[in-house]
Amino acid sequence: MTLLRIDDLAISFGGITALAGIDLQVEEGEIIAVIGPNGSGKTTLLNCISGVYKPDRGEIFLNGESLLGLSPDFISHCGIARTFQNLRLFLHTTVLDNLLLGRHIKFRKNPIHALLRMRKEELRHREMVEEIIDFLDLQAFRKARVIDCPFGIQKKVELGRALGLEPKLLLLDEPVSGLTMEEKEESAYRIGEIRGRFHATILLVEHDLRIASRLADRMVAFNYGQKIAEGSPEQVQKNPEVIRAYLGEE
Repeated sequence: MTLLRIDDLAISFGGITALAGIDLQVEEGEIIAVIGPNGSGKTTLLNCISGVYKPDRGEIFLNGESLLGLSPDFISHCGIARTFQNLRLFLHTTVLDNLLLGRHIKFRKNPIHALLRMRKEELRHREMVEEIIDFLDLQAFRKARVIDCPFGIQKKVELGRALGLEPKLLLLDEPVSGLTMEEKEESAYRIGEIRGRFHATILLVEHDLRIASRLADRMVAFNYGQKIAEGSPEQVQKNPEVIRAYLGEE
């Protein structure tokens, strides 16, 4: 079943074409990696899907419903969560509080419960956050301020906050960038486990081709805002256009 469908997506900034006529389908349960050189349009694609950018033309459908014109917060309600290249965390609050913030759109207002000081709703969300803490092995950092945590832990917190939204579609923008080799291996393992444990479809942008190939069912390559290849990781990395995009002409 097709979860995400993108038709003829295009966007420009001034005289620069960031995306040009992109078509893409993401099936439910897939992990798709988007690769390409810097400035090829990968993050712009995620920004269009998540409502940060409004495309000049084209369509974006989630479960057959158009996302065009919707605000980022409304798109979150539709079941899309994301991480960012540059971490966007509340640095001076604790890891636990950052993860709880990922549950904010799931809270249901109940004046009667508030009046009677019933904590059933709060406990439900805390149970989900505890599951995420266990999954990402963040127990030792739960009460630490994010600013005091190592960068690798901060990356886990951002991923955990996105998982707190219980997304149907998880957008990951360079999830292993800046990590040590050991941290990359651990992160790749966690991302691979997300599909089964949290039932999320994943669209990820990644520069590390080794990690992207290991995770992806399919791979899509961009260059200068155009899709130049699509297929299995092996097929895409052997594509002559992809090799030229990364290595240049002989």
